[in-house]
Amino acid sequence: MPPSRGAPSGQNRRSPSRDSDSSSLPVHPGREPPCNIRAEQNLLGACILDGGRETITLCLEAKLPAAAFYKPAHQVIYQELLKGYQNGDVVDEVLLCDRLASRTLDSVDGHEHDPEGGRSVLDYIGGDDTISSLTSQVETTVFASHWLDLVKQKYLLRRLITTSTRVVERCYTNQDELDHFIEDVEQEIFKISQDRVTDTAKTARVAVTRAEEMIQNYLQNNRDTRGVPSGFKDLDRHTFGFQPGEMVVLAARPSMGKTSLAMNFAEHAILPVDAEPVRTLVYSLEMQAEALAMRLLCCRARVNSENVRSGFASKEDQRSLYQAAQELKSDMLLIDDSTNLSVLELRAKARRLHSKAPLGLILVDYLQLISGTDNRVSREQQIGEISRGIKGMAKELDVPVIVLSQLNRDSEREKRTPRLSDLRESGSIEQDADVVLLLYSRRDREQDGEELPDQASDTRELMVAKNRNGPVGTLSLTFIRRYTRFENHAHPTS
Repeated sequence: MPPSRGAPSGQNRRSPSRDSDSSSLPVHPGREPPCNIRAEQNLLGACILDGGRETITLCLEAKLPAAAFYKPAHQVIYQELLKGYQNGDVVDEVLLCDRLASRTLDSVDGHEHDPEGGRSVLDYIGGDDTISSLTSQVETTVFASHWLDLVKQKYLLRRLITTSTRVVERCYTNQDELDHFIEDVEQEIFKISQDRVTDTAKTARVAVTRAEEMIQNYLQNNRDTRGVPSGFKDLDRHTFGFQPGEMVVLAARPSMGKTSLAMNFAEHAILPVDAEPVRTLVYSLEMQAEALAMRLLCCRARVNSENVRSGFASKEDQRSLYQAAQELKSDMLLIDDSTNLSVLELRAKARRLHSKAPLGLILVDYLQLISGTDNRVSREQQIGEISRGIKGMAKELDVPVIVLSQLNRDSEREKRTPRLSDLRESGSIEQDADVVLLLYSRRDREQDGEELPDQASDTRELMVAKNRNGPVGTLSLTFIRRYTRFENHAHPTS
């Protein structure tokens, strides 16, 4: 942080108006109006800590106005965070200080003319040290909803005090009919009660209308795939394609082909056979973008990557690679190979890209490589937070999100088929996922884990272990090793 730009000098200034209710709170000697300054500080610190995104979203859902903060300086900071959120910006500690320093006190919403003239908002709130103190006392955003509840409760209590005092005064001076007077009082209390709860319930009209449209689309478009096609007929019969808003987990032991299968999904999404291509974002936390592109090229061209690396690719292979490159050189596929991404950064990046041009599919390779926001808590708690964040991203952007995950060693030790409980490090993954796919090799399991010779192809099993909106079951895929490519399994004819 840069050195403090200084605390405000002089006390002859007016504070930003809290609102029409709380600014006229009655004065009771020795009694402070209901407030929880520490909860306000922690809530603002959480907003800054996550870049002004997740916690601010909670505040907006709870309809928390700036007036809910009792301390005027906190109102100013909250207003600036709201502006950053509305502009789609990620606001950290440094950016927030710079923005507040660039504004004068006269520009603050609800603030009257500054008699001292032209002071910055940052000076008014106490300088950089005020912002630093907010973030220094908050180490995690896990308790943000608790602080939000405390701030809102105190705000509603202040409004009740103001309203009640006004009612008492009107009782002494009231000249209206009693029925009208009581009705006015009821309306004022009802306004406060309305702000006590958020509008999460909606009428069924919109949902039923949307369901009708989906049914008509299904009936008129009688296909196996109605979401983003996976490219594999047997899988699409179970899922009808990857559906918007769903979190799909693809889990396997290492070297089983998770990344290869995921990139096959991406290939079929941007280059479908009988559907519209969808813009696909791939988060590759393990491989560099160039290495992933090389794998995708060789897979698409059906060229052995070992021949390419050794420099012995035939003329036919080179022509196939060139044609595949022309097909894949499009704006429909985006690859982000950033490392040490947190789930908040991952969501912020996806949100920004989606706002520029809608995404149709997101792939994350893989979940256990995403950083937690609080390294002091257990890894299981971190994975739970990451899993919930990915599910929230799928719902927020209304796109399917396929996230790769590791399986633990239990299935190998016990020489059995993998199951949902083998998902590594957290049961939250199983809970949050809409679809869970478990990839394994039956032959590897049956031969007690012995290393198999390199085959031209072998059969891999893909178990649909969980399917919230469809059937479960196991299907077979053909894995062509030299191309690192999965294809539909050829069923024997009877």
